[in-house]
Amino acid sequence: MRYAEPQIIKHYFCGAMQRQRLDTDQKALEINLNDRVYGTFAEIGAGQEVARIFFKVGAAAGTIAKTMSAYDKTFSDKIYGQEESGRYVCEHRLYKMLDHEYDLLYTRLKEKLPDHLFFVFADTIAALNYQRTVAGHGWLGVRFQLDSNSEPNDFVVHARMLDNDAQLQQSAIGVLGVNMVYAAFNHNEDLTDLVSSLHDGIKERVRIDLIRLTGPHFRETDNRLICLRMIQLGLTDVTMFDVAGQPIHASEFLYRKALMVVRGHFRPPTLVTRDVFRISFEQFKSQQATDPSQCELMAELTLDYLKEDGKISDEDFLARSTMLCASNQKVIVSNCTNHVALIDYLADFKIQHLSLVIGVRELAQLITQKYEEHVDGMLLSEFGRLFAKNLTVYAYPALANDLKSLITLERLPIPPGIEFLVRFLVENSLIIPVDNYNQEILSIIPHNVYQMIQTGEKGWEQFVPKDLAEIIQSDHLFGFRESRDSNE
Repeated sequence: MRYAEPQIIKHYFCGAMQRQRLDTDQKALEINLNDRVYGTFAEIGAGQEVARIFFKVGAAAGTIAKTMSAYDKTFSDKIYGQEESGRYVCEHRLYKMLDHEYDLLYTRLKEKLPDHLFFVFADTIAALNYQRTVAGHGWLGVRFQLDSNSEPNDFVVHARMLDNDAQLQQSAIGVLGVNMVYAAFNHNEDLTDLVSSLHDGIKERVRIDLIRLTGPHFRETDNRLICLRMIQLGLTDVTMFDVAGQPIHASEFLYRKALMVVRGHFRPPTLVTRDVFRISFEQFKSQQATDPSQCELMAELTLDYLKEDGKISDEDFLARSTMLCASNQKVIVSNCTNHVALIDYLADFKIQHLSLVIGVRELAQLITQKYEEHVDGMLLSEFGRLFAKNLTVYAYPALANDLKSLITLERLPIPPGIEFLVRFLVENSLIIPVDNYNQEILSIIPHNVYQMIQTGEKGWEQFVPKDLAEIIQSDHLFGFRESRDSNE
C-alpha cells in the first residue's frame, strides 16, 4: 500500500493562522444558521445530549430532520440489527447506525432538497453507571457531505470520559458531539484545527484515543499522521494504527487477548529488529497459557524516541511507520515516557497477559534509573507498580561497546545494591531472557545504518531486511541518497 506524500499531508496540518475558538452554543448556532446543512441525530446509551444543545440554541428546524434514541436494546436491535459480540458500545454498532440513518435521510430527502449537505451524527455511549463498574466511554461519528453531489465522508472517534459523575459525563459527550459536527463542516481543510478543536471546552474531561477520517474529501489524508497529532496535541497518551495505516482501538481487537509490545526507534528497522520481533514473539506464544491465535504483537513509537533536537519530523515519522507497516506490524504511538503509563492504559481492556521486549542495555538503564531515583526506600514500591498488572519483561541481549563481549540478563551492568531484586524478578519469571537469538547480527547498530543511508555510503543494504531496503530506495526514506562510487 502506498501512502500520500508527506508534503501533501503537511499542507493540511500546517495552518498559518490561529483558529478562532467558539464556545459550544456558538458552534451549534452557527451550524443551525447554515441553511444547507441538514441531518439526523441518533444517540443511544446516554440520552440525546448532542441534539439537545442544537435544540437549545434555537433555529434547529433548519438543521435537524430527526432525532432518536433507541435506548432499549430490543428496539435498538430491531432498527440496527443484533451484534454478534453482544456489545452495544462498539465500533461496529456505530457504523451500523451511520449506515442505517444516512440511507434513510438521503433516500427520503435527496429529491426534495437536492442542494443540501446531508449529515448524520451518531453515538453509542456507556456513561458511568450507578454501581460505578463502568468508567465511561463511547464511539461517536459524523457521516457528512461537503458537496451535494458527492459521496459522504466519515469522521469517527472513540472517547473516554474522565468526570466522576454520570451527568457530567453526559454533558461532556454533548460538547464533544457539537465539536465534531462543527469541525466536520468548518475544519476539514486544516486537520490540526480539526483535531485540536475536539477538546474545546472539555480538555480535562475527555480523552480521545481514536480519530479516523475517510471518504472522498480525505483521500490524500494519512491517518497515521492524525494519530501523531493526537499525541502531540494532548488528546491522549496512546493511540494505534494497523498495517494498512488505519486507526484501530484496543477495545476492538485486544480485549482479553495476550499482547507483546516492542518499543524502539526503528530508524531504520534492521536485521536485529526483525529477529527481536520474530524470536521474542515465538517464545512469548510458547510460554503463555493463552491460545497462540489470541496473541498479538505490536511495535511502539514514543514521542521521546521520535524527537531529534527537540523536534519531530512528519517525514521521519512516516518513514518509520512505513517500515513497521511493511513489516506487518501494528503500531502504538504514545507519549508514555515510562512503561507504567502504557501498562495503565492497556489495563482497561482486560488483556490476559502483557509482555514488553526491552534490550538489555535499556533494561539496565531503567533499573539503574529507578535505583538512583528511589534511594529513599521506595524502590520496591516502584517496581511493584511495574510488575503488578500481569506483566513480564523479555530481555533481548546486546554486545558491549567493544562489540565483542556479550551483555545478557545474567551479566546485567547494574549497581550491586540492586542485584537481589533483579535476581528475584528473574527467578519468578517476571523478567525472562530471550533465547535462540542470532548473535552473529548483534554488531549491527541502527544509528550507523541510518547515517550510511543519509550519506550514500555503500553496503547499508546488508544490514536491513531486503524488502525494507527496497522500499527505502524506491521511496527515498530516511534521506536516502544513491550510493557514492568507492573511487570518488
